[in-house]
Amino acid sequence: MTDALAGLDAAAVRATLLAAAEAAAERTLAGFRTPLAVENKWETGFDPVTAADKDAEIAVRAVIGDRFPDHGIIGEEWDPKASLGDFDWIVDPIDGTRAFISGVPVWGTLIGLMHRGRAVAGLMAQPFTGETWMGLPGGSTYSRNGSAAPIRTSGVTELGRAKISATSPDIFEMTGTVDNIGRLRRATLQCRWGLDCYAYSLLAAGHIDIVAEAALKNVDISPLIPIIENAGGVVTTWDGEPAESGGNCIAAATPELHTAALRALNG
Repeated sequence: MTDALAGLDAAAVRATLLAAAEAAAERTLAGFRTPLAVENKWETGFDPVTAADKDAEIAVRAVIGDRFPDHGIIGEEWDPKASLGDFDWIVDPIDGTRAFISGVPVWGTLIGLMHRGRAVAGLMAQPFTGETWMGLPGGSTYSRNGSAAPIRTSGVTELGRAKISATSPDIFEMTGTVDNIGRLRRATLQCRWGLDCYAYSLLAAGHIDIVAEAALKNVDISPLIPIIENAGGVVTTWDGEPAESGGNCIAAATPELHTAALRALNG
């Protein structure tokens, strides 16, 4: 059986994920629900960033760099650090900055580990609620305030029974994929908007069955892939390819549901 961590010690990877998330939390919680200066990274539309985003990524990079100095780091806010081998860490310090600046606790810190371009470990931490989801080879866990338990996806296989989520209808309008998400919504039980990375974590824990998104960045999805896959779910692009590079992505609770969702999305 191939070692999914390619020789790295799983305990060391887990400890690094948790320590990096804790370092980020000191910066993000200091800014959450406070008056913040917000920059817009887009010339048209709105892609916000705050000092909390930038400071939290610096803190995460410091933890990773101290423990794995030869590994690369790919982040949302700062230039990549080149790897001296086959491993890269991938970081989104605040996934869901729109939620963050609105005081809504569905944002999270995403930290993942990549081996030769494939996501092998990942964490989503929501420090305001005290929740952490983690995926490592062999299983995924959910913890709140220090008490951890294994999680599994729901096992739903039929679209008509599926609860779905997507971040915003605006994104589908911007990308010309309104018809795609419309077909999926009509085939499923209900749709909840605006949950950002929290939706993927709820999928891994069995509460949501499908998450469909358009135009994701690599940092938006890669850290979440091991959480979902090690809980029994499936994550790909809309054309069924690996999702680590981002783009139009779909996560589902089971292989059967994933296949049905792809058919609905692609017409």
